[in-house]
Amino acid sequence: MRTYHARKMDKEAIYPSQAWKITEEEFLLDHNHHNEAIFTLGNGYMGLRGTLEEDYPGSEDTSTPGFYINGVYASEKIMYGEEAPNLPQNGQTMVNLADWSEINLYINEEKLNLLKGQILDYKRELDLQQGVLRRKILWEDRQGRKIEVKITRLISLSREHIGAIRYQFKAINFSGKISVNSAVNGDVSNHHHLRDKKALEVIESEVDTNTGHLLHRVKSTNFKVAYVVEHLLDERSKDNAEVKKRSSDNRVDWIFDISAVEGEEYTIDKIVGVNHSQEEGENPLSDARASAARASITGFENLVEEQAEFMSGYWQDVDVKIDGDDSLQQAFRFNAFHILQATGKDGQTSVAAKGISGEYYEGHYFWDTESYILPFYAFQRPEVARNLLLFRYNTLDKARKNAERMKLNGVLFPWRTINGEEASGFFMGSTVQYHINADIAYAVNLYYQVSRDQEFIENYGLEILIETARMWLSLGSYIPMKNNQFCFNVVCGPDEYKPGVNNNAYTNYMAKFNLDTAVKMAEIIKERAPEKYKRLSERIGLTENEIKEMKEIKEDIYLPHNEELEITPQDDSFLYKNPIEVDNIPDAELPLVKNWHPLIIWRYQVIKQADVILLMLQLGDQFGRDLKIRNYDYYEPKTTHDSSLSPAIYSILASEIGYKNQAYNYFMQTARLDLDDYNENAYQGVHTACMGGTWLALVQGFGGMRMFNGKLYFHPHLPDSWNEYQFRLRFKGSQIEVTVKENQVKYMLISGDKVEFKHYDQLIVLEESNLSQEVEIQ
Repeated sequence: MRTYHARKMDKEAIYPSQAWKITEEEFLLDHNHHNEAIFTLGNGYMGLRGTLEEDYPGSEDTSTPGFYINGVYASEKIMYGEEAPNLPQNGQTMVNLADWSEINLYINEEKLNLLKGQILDYKRELDLQQGVLRRKILWEDRQGRKIEVKITRLISLSREHIGAIRYQFKAINFSGKISVNSAVNGDVSNHHHLRDKKALEVIESEVDTNTGHLLHRVKSTNFKVAYVVEHLLDERSKDNAEVKKRSSDNRVDWIFDISAVEGEEYTIDKIVGVNHSQEEGENPLSDARASAARASITGFENLVEEQAEFMSGYWQDVDVKIDGDDSLQQAFRFNAFHILQATGKDGQTSVAAKGISGEYYEGHYFWDTESYILPFYAFQRPEVARNLLLFRYNTLDKARKNAERMKLNGVLFPWRTINGEEASGFFMGSTVQYHINADIAYAVNLYYQVSRDQEFIENYGLEILIETARMWLSLGSYIPMKNNQFCFNVVCGPDEYKPGVNNNAYTNYMAKFNLDTAVKMAEIIKERAPEKYKRLSERIGLTENEIKEMKEIKEDIYLPHNEELEITPQDDSFLYKNPIEVDNIPDAELPLVKNWHPLIIWRYQVIKQADVILLMLQLGDQFGRDLKIRNYDYYEPKTTHDSSLSPAIYSILASEIGYKNQAYNYFMQTARLDLDDYNENAYQGVHTACMGGTWLALVQGFGGMRMFNGKLYFHPHLPDSWNEYQFRLRFKGSQIEVTVKENQVKYMLISGDKVEFKHYDQLIVLEESNLSQEVEIQ
């Protein structure tokens, strides 16, 4: 671990360690921005940052209100300082949509304001087990009147178009008028990225006694977003309420004036239906109205019960239990909860770098999804992994056009995208990373090997494999000065600090894997489903000569190795760059991406994130232990981990080669990255891929789980400070539970007929006659 990161981690926890909750015990302006990301609620379709219901009393630079729909974006022309041919022309930026959570409370005319009056008691807690956010305030106004407010908020995980808030209040030491102003505020802006921050226009609004709606249009892309609100009042509130309503150009308001009696509690439920459409002539208003109406009939309490039931099923599949470290137990559940909230599950959307918790990275999908998030689902909820891959399949035509832009065959998947088109204008940090094709092919193979989903591989997966493989044939070339081997020049591996290099090892090996997997899968499907294979071949113009070419070229790909150092060189030039000790770089100059000119970074042997080390993990069966050790020893001191994707990978490989202290330190760097805000940027949104990396670091690192060629392996160990840990995996239709203790491991078949794997070199077969087996750790 870099000393720079160790110093950042040497800080007090922001939240108390609780197994199933994240609790804010005191309202502090300094923590507000961070809390907004941590307390985000979402369901893969939409996400609401953890802003306060009442108007925020602090300064604008300590709050970024946000409500987003995954895949709803604005577009602007990309501005270049200097033009060049075939650059992407239009960007995509996730839009900050209407704030439907706004609720302000007044005692007579005095507004609830956490910076005025006195906060007598305060607590906000994210209940990870139930999937809801609760908040409780005991506030005294400047007249000495005390009021208790309790708020429960949820974004439904079983009804993707529904958000809901229960707002309860009680006058503690007075009777009198209390007004509750509930609104949908459409006068919102993007806070970052867009030049035209006002990306939306309200095209319709209407308000009735307890209901109403607002309809937005994204000006540049014609998305329409409808918000329909229904308020449900308990009997006590109905009997004492006078309702006022108003509608203006950009918002709709309801004001509930209630003659409150001291000690009596009043309840207002706010049910919101949200739907969108981009189709010409479609209006999502009727769908939003139907969503809200159904949810209102169901009622808030039943929505909470549905949420708890959904979460119970989720935790049965993905809960990692850690005995020996309460803070890590909390972190794993927090991370798994946010991964769930961030993930598009409809085959039309994916997982953005910040999920649906903030505007940074513009809501773009990267290779992170396939490399860090998809394994989490493939081994636990494979149907979600399938839908993430269907997003890539559904954007194949745009990936074909992207390949044409670069004079390549097949497809070239975009580095940054929402709609399937390349959205990055910095080609040295995006388009040059051709390895994204192989990353997606790797994910297709991983999903298939784990799930054995024959229908998917025949109807979708093979086409992705073939089209990604075609790109490599046109990108590479035989180079006489490299013994006429097939090389890939001017590329970039995962290490973004070394763009435009020749023969990046990760790229070359993964390209070979892509070609090899495409050929093998084509042969399998040609035999098993000849009619489907024939139809696909005719549709995409696949010939036997092309398959033959793939077979030949994959054997000719140049695979870098340095005989003198006996390591895998990251690329042709890395070993000839100026060496540098990363720990000697002043803290003030880190991360380098924010402090050094790119040309300075490029001339040093300095690495942003795991590159060769990631290769050692993903294709680990192709490399021996001694080579892995030499590569780790060479590259680890040169890596800044300026990307949150990096430490998890170093942790996994350190576990494998026996560097257990380093493995644990790098693991700790990932697990509570957002909760404890190590990088002091969590306010921008959570790091979803890092969260997936935390799961990988435990299951593949400490658990030693690998899957090569459709076979499962475990080489587990127990971290010194733990008593035990437990996780579940799905493999080929069965589910197993793995419990690791100090000297032994218990493998148990939870569901399915039979599963077999290796524990070190010992074959384990779990089936009806042998449901569980305990074995010693070697």
